[in-house]
Amino acid sequence: METIVKIIFATAMLPLLINVLAAYFRNKQLGYVDNRNPRQQALKLTGIGTRCYAAQQNSWEALALISAAVLCAFLMGASAEQMLLSVQIFFAARIAYIACYLANWATLRSIVWIIGLAACISLFRLNGVA
Repeated sequence: METIVKIIFATAMLPLLINVLAAYFRNKQLGYVDNRNPRQQALKLTGIGTRCYAAQQNSWEALALISAAVLCAFLMGASAEQMLLSVQIFFAARIAYIACYLANWATLRSIVWIIGLAACISLFRLNGVA
């Protein structure tokens, strides 16, 4: 279970790490980082700056899904051994997803998103949750 907790923690850190990158692009493209209105400023970004912001937002959404999937599987009696591969696949897919987003590889990004979603669904299905 410890490895799963570490992966969930790493997943929770992804949007924060992407935010550092997003701040770089805000400063580079717009000349400053508007900490008072960051979401409004993000709408002014273009290219990789926009994709970086979108990847961050999607990372928050994905965190909720994997957290719920792991929690449900655990509450339904799944063991850490049963959950581990799905959680690892999800995390690898998230890393690939972010890389694809930043590289502007839309089709591959969608494919790895589906892989991550399938990993979450497999967690819900471990003990008949879904």
